[in-house]
Amino acid sequence: MSDSPNQSLAAHIRQNTGLLAAVETRTLRWIARRLPSRVNSDHLSALGLGAMAAAGLSFAAFPFSSWAVVGVIVALVANWFGDSLDGTVARVRQQQRPKYGFYVDHVIDLAGTTFLLAGLACSGLMSPFTAALALAGFLLVSAETYLATHASGVFRMSFLGFGPTELRILIAIGALKAATDPSISLGALGSIRLFDLGGAIAAAGMAFVFVVSAIRNILALSAADPRPIGREA
Repeated sequence: MSDSPNQSLAAHIRQNTGLLAAVETRTLRWIARRLPSRVNSDHLSALGLGAMAAAGLSFAAFPFSSWAVVGVIVALVANWFGDSLDGTVARVRQQQRPKYGFYVDHVIDLAGTTFLLAGLACSGLMSPFTAALALAGFLLVSAETYLATHASGVFRMSFLGFGPTELRILIAIGALKAATDPSISLGALGSIRLFDLGGAIAAAGMAFVFVVSAIRNILALSAADPRPIGREA
């Protein structure tokens, strides 16, 4: 009989090699120790989801006013606060619920990213096709990561030095640029919308990460779980 999902998820190791991971971890622990006790991890998770929906709505408001960038940045900061702090609060207070936390956190990630990219698709800053490609790439990487967590017990939170926090910063910088000029020049190739270029690069990068991570995990799991040698008939 194989291990149940409950067993594997309860014991998984979080691995974050993002550029800002060390500084972020210290900052989150500092905040968590000073957060009022009436604020719990569920409140923070709800804030993270609501903030990502607000970021999507703010992007969708770009055709009406470039001041929507303020809403985007505030929402991304609020999302970082809620989404990054919920697990830290649970660990600092010794209130971990590994199975519940893993499930809720990643359902929120899936919904939140969908909200964000839907808002970008409605904003005029990114074509709906590019937004769909970026969402497809995110879903592929997410599914492979969740499967790898179940199979290997390691949850990878970042790839090539980029994790959720680094991506939020890139999106905020892009929104600030788009508030003044949504396009960038590629010289002789002409101009292209900044978020179309970024979305295409992100989609290609996530496809690459999916393939490389899948191959690496297949090889590692094959070595750790070799084919049994059966008896000849």
